[in-house]
Amino acid sequence: MVASTWSEFTAGLNDEDLALITTYRDFCRELEGVEERVHRSEVQYAVKRIFTSAYVKSHYLEIGLELVREAEHPKLRTAFATSKRVTMHRITLREEREFDDALRELIDEARQTVGPGFT
Repeated sequence: MVASTWSEFTAGLNDEDLALITTYRDFCRELEGVEERVHRSEVQYAVKRIFTSAYVKSHYLEIGLELVREAEHPKLRTAFATSKRVTMHRITLREEREFDDALRELIDEARQTVGPGFT
């Protein structure tokens, strides 16, 4: 992936799409020990290992979230194993209000469990 800036990544988004991805970004950046990695096609958050990433497509916020278990969420589109230990969850949001406390808890769980990596 090609490194980019937030301005380049979000160029062309309408106000609603920008607000949606910014809500996600603001939450992730507040988490302890998190590094932001902005690319032309997505933004990622990692401790040592990437635990969540997102992009906007067709006015939807597409969030990828890695957990060491299969979780439920009302906006969960799919979940699949990416390794023996990790399950990728794809969550699709259309409105800011859908970025709820349950999703915040899942992102923080991913930071704590997948983010540090495995030894």
